[in-house]
Amino acid sequence: MKEAGVGLAAGWLAGLLTVGCSPSPPPTVSSPTAPPPSQTLTEPWFEEVAASAGVRFTYQTGHSGRYLMPEIKGGGGGLLDYDGDGLLDLFCVQAGSLHPEVTNRPTHKLFRNLGDWKFADVTEQAGVAGTGRFGMGCACADYDNDGDVDLFITHVGANLLYRNNGDGTFTDVAQSAGVAATTWGVSSAFFDYDGDGWLDLVVANYLRWSLEVETDCFSRGGLPDYCSPLSYKAPAMDTLFHNRGDGTFENVTLAAGLDKAYGHGLGVVCVDFNRDGKPDIFIANDASPNQLWINQGGGKFVDEAMIRGCAVNALGMSEAGMGVTTADLNQDGWRDLFITHLVGEANRLFMNTNGYFVDFVQPGGPGITSWPFTSFGVGFFDFDHDGELDLYVSNGRVKRGVTDLDPSDLYTEPDTLLRGLGNGAFEEIPNAGTAQSLLAAGRGAAFGDLDNDGDVDVVVFNRDRPLHLLRNVAEKKGHWIGFRLLNRKGLDAVGAEARIEAGERVWWRAVAPHESYASSNDPRVHCGLGPATQVPRVTVLWPDGKAEVLGPFPADAYQVLRQGTGRPQPMPTGR
Repeated sequence: MKEAGVGLAAGWLAGLLTVGCSPSPPPTVSSPTAPPPSQTLTEPWFEEVAASAGVRFTYQTGHSGRYLMPEIKGGGGGLLDYDGDGLLDLFCVQAGSLHPEVTNRPTHKLFRNLGDWKFADVTEQAGVAGTGRFGMGCACADYDNDGDVDLFITHVGANLLYRNNGDGTFTDVAQSAGVAATTWGVSSAFFDYDGDGWLDLVVANYLRWSLEVETDCFSRGGLPDYCSPLSYKAPAMDTLFHNRGDGTFENVTLAAGLDKAYGHGLGVVCVDFNRDGKPDIFIANDASPNQLWINQGGGKFVDEAMIRGCAVNALGMSEAGMGVTTADLNQDGWRDLFITHLVGEANRLFMNTNGYFVDFVQPGGPGITSWPFTSFGVGFFDFDHDGELDLYVSNGRVKRGVTDLDPSDLYTEPDTLLRGLGNGAFEEIPNAGTAQSLLAAGRGAAFGDLDNDGDVDVVVFNRDRPLHLLRNVAEKKGHWIGFRLLNRKGLDAVGAEARIEAGERVWWRAVAPHESYASSNDPRVHCGLGPATQVPRVTVLWPDGKAEVLGPFPADAYQVLRQGTGRPQPMPTGR
C-alpha cells in the first residue's frame, strides 16, 4: 500500500493510457475518496441475509494502541462442500490479536449449510477453530485425492492444513504434511503444475514482518496510521509446495526458481495464460512489480511479467495490487487479468492477446468507477443471466481518507457492482446492488451458488465488522447453465476450461476457484445464457491437455461432466 493520495496524479495518468489503444478521457469524480450517494434501489440485485441465516461472524483484528501492519490486511474465507451433501458450506478465517498478552482470542468458524438459507456453526464438532493464530485467507481443495474437500489456511506465522476425515471432522496435518511454513501468507491456490494428478500449492507472501520490526507511520495531519509496505524494506519470497502424492508436500520454491523475484504478495491466481497446456502463476504485488511465473515444464518457472506486459502499468509504474481475478472478457479463449488497487490508481484490466497483455482502459470499462476506492475481493460473474459478465468488488480503505464515511470506523467504504453491457462496457448499479448501501472495510469476497438455484451469491468478509452474506435476488434477463467438471478420478478438475456454445454465442469459463482476495470460490463453472434454452455443445479442455466435446444440455440446470465420457477433439484455440 502506498500512502493514500501519494502519486495520485501519476496514477490518474496511468489509468488514462493504454498500450496499443487511444487514451480515454478522465473519469469525473469530485475527490479521490468521494463515495457515490446512497440510493434506494427499487429492484435490488442482492439481499443481505447473514443474521437471518444464522451466520454470525466478524473478522476481528484486535487493534489496540500501535497500528500493526497485519491488522489492516485480512481476511478472507472459503466456500466448500465439506460434508458432500451438495450444498456449499462457509469457512470464515479469523484473526484475533497480534499482542502476545491477549489469550482469549476468537477462532476460525465453519458454518454448515442446512438449506433454505439456514446455517449452523459446526466449528467445534469439525475441529477447525485454529485457536490463537492471526489468520489471513484460505484455499479449499481435495489435496489427497480421497474424495472430500480439505482446507488450507494462511496466517501471520505458521499455516494450517486441515485434512478432511470424511466424517464431518478435520485433522490439522500442516506439520506432518510439510506446509506449516512460518511466513506471512495471504492468498493461496491449489493447482497441478506438473500434471501428475496431485494438486500442488502456492502461497503469496507479503512481508518478512514481526512485532520487533514494526514502525510508526502517520497520515492526514500527522495522525497515527498504518504504514506502506515500502516502510519495512522487507519484501517476501512466495512459496511453492509440490504434492508428493503420499499426503506430504516438498518445498520446491528454490528449485522451481521462485526465489528470483521478491514482492509484497497479496493476490494469486493459477491458470494457463499462454495456452501451452501448463498452468502458470500470477502474483498481484502491493507497491512492487507483479509476477507472472510462466511454467517451463520440468518443475521450473520463470517470471515473465515484465516482458508479457503485466508487471507494471502502461507508464512503467508499480501499483498496489490487492486482489486478482481472471476472466475471458472478449471470449476469445485467452484469460485476461483484472487487479484491484489502491485509491487513486483504479482497478486495472490487462487484456490477454496470445499470452501477452495490454494495459487496457476504455470509457465505461470495468475499472473506470474505481478511482475513489481501495479494492480487495473481486469476481466476474453473470449475476442476472443476460449473457454478459458482471463485476463485484469489495472496497475498504487502508489509510485514513479525506472524508470519514463512518466516524466509528475510518476505513469503511461501499462495495461496487457493475453490470456488464457487452463489448467491454459496464454500468454501475447503486449501493452495490443492495436496497441501501452497506458500509464496511471490505476485504475478501467469495462467490458461489449457496442455494443451488442457478445464480451466484456473494460473501464479503469485512475488517472489524460482520460479514455480508448476499443472496442473489436480481431480476433475471435470461437462462443459465452450470457445470461441475470432474477428472478421471472423479475430482474437481482444477485448471480445466469449458467452451460453451449456444445460439450464435460462445462463452469460455475456467475451473479457477482460488482467486479474488484471500478467498476460495465455488469450484463449479456458471454461465448466463441470455435467451438460449439449450446448450448444444460444450468443449472441455482438461488439465492434461486433452479436449472432449459433450452435449447437448438443457438450460437452467447443473450438469456433471466427467473426463472420458465425451467425444475427443483437437484442443480449441479461440472463438
